[in-house]
Amino acid sequence: MAQTYPNTQPPSTEPSGWAIGWTAFAAIMMVVQGFWWLIVGLIAIVNDNFYVAGEEYVFQFDTTTWGWIHLVLGFVIAGAGLGLFGGAVWARTVGVIMAAIAMLVAFAWLPWYPIFAILLIAISVAVIWALTTHRLDMAGD
Repeated sequence: MAQTYPNTQPPSTEPSGWAIGWTAFAAIMMVVQGFWWLIVGLIAIVNDNFYVAGEEYVFQFDTTTWGWIHLVLGFVIAGAGLGLFGGAVWARTVGVIMAAIAMLVAFAWLPWYPIFAILLIAISVAVIWALTTHRLDMAGD
């Protein structure tokens, strides 16, 4: 005979307030981070001498190359962040992937601007956590 539990409720299909809040946080952080990457990319493309690494480094690219990497990264991250406001599942997936890539790029960019790179790594970690912790998003799956 099946045992029943009097205080057990089936899981809710309504989106959690926490899930919506953390998804909105991730969306805002992605738009802000994308905007920062765009600014950094434009500065590197326009002024080759603005960013200077002190030591030889394995990832020592030309400043203009870094600028284009940052510019493309910024557009994709900001676009996925905007897509999260509409509850798009593709934006959640792209957001996690791009935040992981942004962490790697920021790590490789440490010699040029270490404090800013560490800040971008921390934001990327927060975005990944916010997008992967809750099952229900803004659209209500």
